[in-house]
Amino acid sequence: MRDHSSATALATPPLSRIRTGLWWGLLGVAAFSFTLPLTRIAVEGMSPLFIGAGRAVIAAALAATALAVTRQRPPTWSQWRRLALVAAGVVAGFGLLTSFALEHTSASHGAVVVALLPAATAATTVLRTREHPPSRFWLAAGAGAVAAVAFAALGNGGLGRLGWPDLLLFAAVAAAAVGYTEGGLLARELGAWQTISWALVLGAPVMTAATAFAVADEPVSATPVQWGAFAYLAAVSMYLGFFAWYRGLALGPMAQVSQVQLVQPVMSIAWAALLLGEPLGLPTVLGGLTVVACAALAVRSRLPQ
Repeated sequence: MRDHSSATALATPPLSRIRTGLWWGLLGVAAFSFTLPLTRIAVEGMSPLFIGAGRAVIAAALAATALAVTRQRPPTWSQWRRLALVAAGVVAGFGLLTSFALEHTSASHGAVVVALLPAATAATTVLRTREHPPSRFWLAAGAGAVAAVAFAALGNGGLGRLGWPDLLLFAAVAAAAVGYTEGGLLARELGAWQTISWALVLGAPVMTAATAFAVADEPVSATPVQWGAFAYLAAVSMYLGFFAWYRGLALGPMAQVSQVQLVQPVMSIAWAALLLGEPLGLPTVLGGLTVVACAALAVRSRLPQ
């Protein structure tokens, strides 16, 4: 009978690889942390459908160019099917759902719900793979999720009653968790930037049709600042940020690297305060430090001893 501790040790990547994965993951999180505040800016001059679909179309054009220039080999049929999950989760699902939600709620409130994404990604990873984090990992991750929601709620004046924008944000979290997990696994086979590129290309026909419908239904009339926010969402949030994020998840362990995202709501609310003038007080700052500490504990719980 195989010794369980030996099997676990063999399955655990080297410390240097884990640290590299964590730094790549943190870089991706930094890129994503602007997504909610900039979406809130963009929805003031563009329809949510145009933002959610249009940014995917722009990113798909960048992706198709990169794939063609580097002459990447197309995925296998099995990989295409898995890429469909990535496209549904992070290309279509998260972008569209958050865009519609943020038309009716603040970026800070959005960060309250999206703070649950690291825990959701960890759970999805465990269901999809054979990763089995120790109990101390789940304790730290759970504490981080609770702390993230608590600090964001304090900064936003409280959660209040659950409304339909919250339901859209919960659905966005579920969609992103699936897309992150499957994308992280595919990145080990296709490469990080190749995975998001193929997913964008796969989703391009549907997103193009949705963009055309959005323009026909409501012509875009935006300011230069709103166009700038949209450009960031298309080029970075929808594309370049995934270069780093999927690279980090691919180096893994995925459940552990996903916890780096616990610092994202801290960053998002800070950007919301700077860019949108949303409130930022001492309780929020202290709560943010607690979230970062929980993320550090979750990460350290799986470092090789």
